[in-house]
Amino acid sequence: MRAIETQLAAGLAEQRAAGRGRSRVVVESRSAGCTRLRIGDRDCLAFCSNDYLGLSDHPAVTEAFVDAGRRWGVGSGASHLVSGHSLEHHALEEELAAFTARPRALLFATGYMANIAVVRALAGRGDLVHEDRLNHASLIDAGLASGARLRRYPHGDVATLRGRLAGERAGRTLVATDGVFSMDGDVAPLVELASACRDHDANLFVDDAHGFGVLGERGGGSVEAAGLGADDVPVLMCTLGKAAGTFGAFVAGSVELIETLVQEAREYIYTTALPPAVAAATRAALRVMADEPWRRAAVLGHASRFRAEAGSLGLRLAPSASPIQPLLLGSESAALSASAALWEDGIFVPAIRPPTVPAGTSRLRITFSSTHTDSDLDRLLDSLVTLHSRGLIE
Repeated sequence: MRAIETQLAAGLAEQRAAGRGRSRVVVESRSAGCTRLRIGDRDCLAFCSNDYLGLSDHPAVTEAFVDAGRRWGVGSGASHLVSGHSLEHHALEEELAAFTARPRALLFATGYMANIAVVRALAGRGDLVHEDRLNHASLIDAGLASGARLRRYPHGDVATLRGRLAGERAGRTLVATDGVFSMDGDVAPLVELASACRDHDANLFVDDAHGFGVLGERGGGSVEAAGLGADDVPVLMCTLGKAAGTFGAFVAGSVELIETLVQEAREYIYTTALPPAVAAATRAALRVMADEPWRRAAVLGHASRFRAEAGSLGLRLAPSASPIQPLLLGSESAALSASAALWEDGIFVPAIRPPTVPAGTSRLRITFSSTHTDSDLDRLLDSLVTLHSRGLIE
């Protein structure tokens, strides 16, 4: 074995020994908004998808995708700035801008790319980027890639952030936060963050990947739910592969912000555009989100019921009112054992372990969809009662 393989094998063995090895499952089929999966020779009930509104297989969304695929083909053929920007892309950007009440929106292939593009465009050498310690990895990587000084404040601690904003000077200052934190499910203190940014001439950037489509009266996300507008949150990023059920991401903001990204963001300029059929499907998803508000009520209702009944068992839940409901177990081995026990009951909830979450906070990240039923929740709760009685969860 060559030196590089020997070194890599040692690292992999160390990771497995720590209970942090990762593996993929092969999903052979799925239905009901990703809540029913066939994995290997087993059918299971899944509580691990980000398809919060069950739109990934909604008839109107899939029909829009198929129809556009027949008209446009399966690929865009080029980047947006060459010949890949179709009427479907353009119409979707206009509809996303209107949906988020901002002048313009810009499509990206992934939220990861969008976050790096935004932070690199708004901060560089000599500037400051402040981020919540529990931000998504893409935001942390974006801060590191920007060349700016990256400072991470304790989770949700606006007082500490205020002190740092008052005490440090830079050319430009950017504050970046998740709207809904992906592993904990709690919502950032956006009103307080917006106030701190106004007081200290900083720009607030919210990654609302897990809030968009779910929170707010119209599904506008955590920013809408907080009663904030574009003046308070000048930079907004949302992904389309979660509540919208499709793929991709977008940044919404001022004309100047979007035009800067078009002109300068390497993550936008040098990559192939999303397939037009994906854009068409997303336009259909936006219409369903507007026409079927019961989906938001259903998924949030499931989360509320789960919190009440799991809490009555004394289970350790994070303080979340979103569809993300983490069951905190502590060690890697505890999370793996609980996940395996649920699997034996035909329920699929993978264990979440470091480095995705801090050491000592391994968990089951239970997520809900509007397509879950009351009987699905009964089944999950019954299984958790059994695991609790066996001492596998506390």
